[in-house]
Amino acid sequence: MSQPSPQPESIPLRRTADPYRDLRVIDSRAPRFNQTFVGLLSVTGAITGAWPLLGIVAVQLAVTLTFGRRYCLPCRLYFDLVQPRIGEGPLEDSRPPRFANQLGLAFTGTAALAGAFGLGTIAAVLGLAVGGLALFSAATGFCVGCHLYRLAARLQGVGTT
Repeated sequence: MSQPSPQPESIPLRRTADPYRDLRVIDSRAPRFNQTFVGLLSVTGAITGAWPLLGIVAVQLAVTLTFGRRYCLPCRLYFDLVQPRIGEGPLEDSRPPRFANQLGLAFTGTAALAGAFGLGTIAAVLGLAVGGLALFSAATGFCVGCHLYRLAARLQGVGTT
């Protein structure tokens, strides 16, 4: 009979940036994790006509943008549960994903209001646009809002890293 091999010792996560204090950078995988949640809720709300789901996305984005990552539920899941198991990914400038979240807030907020006022077609189109772009970004890493930020920053002479 062979004996079970000893369990490897747990190696503590060594972060180069604190996710809740170093707000100028972000683990490049965190926005994709958040985009998955935004995309799934937005598409579900748009397809089913459950406009409150779009409102939940808008409120979560507003809370995150106002109070920081510590109050972002998908961010907490990623930084507290996922990242410690897979390690920190490459760091990137946090301004482009923040701008993308601002766009997501504007569109999901408008979609939720449209749904609440009985404008189902407008709500569905906006919700599907946000959800589709968020899921596309989560799957491919190509964030349209991030690229819009970089384009605007370049036109204004602001550097992005």
